[in-house]
Amino acid sequence: NLAPKSRELILQINHEKIQTIADYARITSELRPFQNITITTNKNSEIYMLMVQPKYKVTVSNETELRNVTEQIINETSNETINITIEKEFPIIEKEIIGVEDIGFSVYPAPKNNIRMGLDLAGGTRVLLKPEEKTTTEELELAIENIKQRLNIFGLSDLVVRPTRDLSGQHYIAVEIAGINAEDIVNLLEKQGKFEARIGNETVFIGGKNDIPYVCLSGDCSGLDMRRPCGSNPDGSWFCSFRFSITISKDAAQRQADATRDLDVITENGQSYLTQSLDLYLDDELVDSLRVSSVFKGTALTDIEISGPGSGETEQAAMQNTLDNMKRLQTILKTGSLPVKLEIVKTDSISPVLGKKFTQNAIIVGLLAILTVAILIFIRYRDWKVSVPIVVTMLSEAIIILGIAAFIRWNLDLAAIAGIIVALGTGVDSQIVIADEILHGEGKGTTNWKEKLKSAFFIIMGAYVTTVVAMIPLFSAGAGLLKGFALTTIIGVSIGVFVTRPAYAKIVQILKEN
Repeated sequence: NLAPKSRELILQINHEKIQTIADYARITSELRPFQNITITTNKNSEIYMLMVQPKYKVTVSNETELRNVTEQIINETSNETINITIEKEFPIIEKEIIGVEDIGFSVYPAPKNNIRMGLDLAGGTRVLLKPEEKTTTEELELAIENIKQRLNIFGLSDLVVRPTRDLSGQHYIAVEIAGINAEDIVNLLEKQGKFEARIGNETVFIGGKNDIPYVCLSGDCSGLDMRRPCGSNPDGSWFCSFRFSITISKDAAQRQADATRDLDVITENGQSYLTQSLDLYLDDELVDSLRVSSVFKGTALTDIEISGPGSGETEQAAMQNTLDNMKRLQTILKTGSLPVKLEIVKTDSISPVLGKKFTQNAIIVGLLAILTVAILIFIRYRDWKVSVPIVVTMLSEAIIILGIAAFIRWNLDLAAIAGIIVALGTGVDSQIVIADEILHGEGKGTTNWKEKLKSAFFIIMGAYVTTVVAMIPLFSAGAGLLKGFALTTIIGVSIGVFVTRPAYAKIVQILKEN
């Protein structure tokens, strides 16, 4: 994952500057169908050239038309495949342009720093997955890699997929994705993705690169199947079909040839088919059954077309559901099945608007806490030489913690902010111990500075060790959801003990001596 400021920025669209989300929305709303556009980014002034695709409303007419169709049949006398042209009747499909399709970019305001905001602050979805059976470390790592591939192919890039476990040793997989609806990711993750294509009881190929090295994802060989146009049911709901091309391996093609070699050929409406269909199963559920042309009989062909259904309350909803089903099946065919079946234990979804409000509230609470502590310290000591260094050190500690979080690319969430507040609180407590030892400790004069600091740091180190030991179990507690709190607390108190406390002691010593 790239640091936030290292990500690609859109600078111009058609030579118009893009500085805000509103600029992007305004320019893209003015695009016309089939318009050529250029997009300039900050990556070595790279320019992308796109054509705006039209958005259609598809209507199936009650009228029909005749079209010439070329088909392959087997000459039983010579046992050769020949091409014939026949006339077939098709319903007339009318397509009306009603707008433009999205140009495919997911945009958000350019980050001003490298601090990564967690889902609590940026908005998004967190899903906790548990293997349904005992798994090895290798199987868990393979499942994580498979999930990453699925989500990347699905068009998601700003994501975190990591292993975690609870105090009992139960393993989980945590998936965090910024800016996506929970339903979209749940539908993709809840499937093990065990895809099988069967002829009769024999599996001829399965999902994954071994059997399916190529899956078409582009619009020229995938999309809504216009040969089977959308239609309506008696209850008013709609249904559609999708299709896309795949290339299977030679071994898979040979298995298919062996499975079809002894099948009989039947003729329906002038077309020749095999007696058994190619049945497509996803997680042991039948997705679709495809009639197999007689040309496949005993022949090891590698180019195959996959199809499937979709439905919705309206025609547009059915089309969108069909395309979603197609994309999900394409993803599973390309990545293969998960090595283990996963159960969704918990799903959290936070809107970006709510996350922004959380961020604002966290900043306000943090500033109020610092101000309150500063006032109480000044009332306690009534000496700026003691109170001002405490406040300055506290602010420095917060900046150092945020800098380290950005450096190690740690996501800053509400738990991590709570850890920062705890670290700052223990820091102030330690500085008060130092101040009291210096100002009111036994002995007078500068010759006792070292003894006073030694006494103060004995107390501070005891508190530090106690805090670190107490945080270690939280790395696993709650399936790792408190890991941010534990990590930032340990980083914060470590910075305090080894950096800011000695610096504060030296500052106070110099100020008091002068």
